[in-house]
Amino acid sequence: MELGIEFQARIDEWDRLSRWERCELGKDVGCLGLSYGEIMDLIPVKKSTLATWCRDVKLTEEQWAAIKSRCPPIPGIPRDTQRKRHREIDLIEAQARLEALHLQDDPFWAMGVSLYWAEGTKSSRRLELAHSEPEALRLFMSWARMFLRSDAIFGAAVNLHFDNDEQAAKDFWSAELGIDPARFTKTFIKPDGTGHRKNHLPSGVCRVTMKRSTDAFISTMAWVDFVRESFRN
Repeated sequence: MELGIEFQARIDEWDRLSRWERCELGKDVGCLGLSYGEIMDLIPVKKSTLATWCRDVKLTEEQWAAIKSRCPPIPGIPRDTQRKRHREIDLIEAQARLEALHLQDDPFWAMGVSLYWAEGTKSSRRLELAHSEPEALRLFMSWARMFLRSDAIFGAAVNLHFDNDEQAAKDFWSAELGIDPARFTKTFIKPDGTGHRKNHLPSGVCRVTMKRSTDAFISTMAWVDFVRESFRN
């Protein structure tokens, strides 16, 4: 399978990644629709560790069909090893919809859901939001701690242009968001010559990610669906 430049670059840096970064990489590769064996051919990880990382990854029917065609099942091993997790996800979504009925009149809850609907990551199954304004990211973090998990821990990464000062940008975002510099992952630097914006933001854009946030992401997307549906009525 063609992984793309971004994934290959992260895999090539495996030895320099933190434990959390390796976990996130394993989950991201798992979302591409690869079997454990195929993933282990790409990154040096034990199957038991990989299974823990990817326990919340939910593949599409097409991805499962592709895996089965590439890797025929071994007799005696169940085809749907994620059946229990599927039931858990259904329960999380149902609980979130019930919570939304009680929370819909809370302006802070509605503001946070709307912010995530507009700016949040929706494809990686982790609670993550990127923004150029510290106030928006602080709101996101406070909202997540109030409505999802009070002990939430956040990591961050910065997106910059080639002429930005990377260390100054990291110092800025660390101070503004209260996130330890050690929890910042690799900075993405946009090369020169790509056109578009000329007046580059001095501190770039910061992407904040809640650690261990798969269940929080599922709840949030259920809330987003609730708000979306409310506008249809």
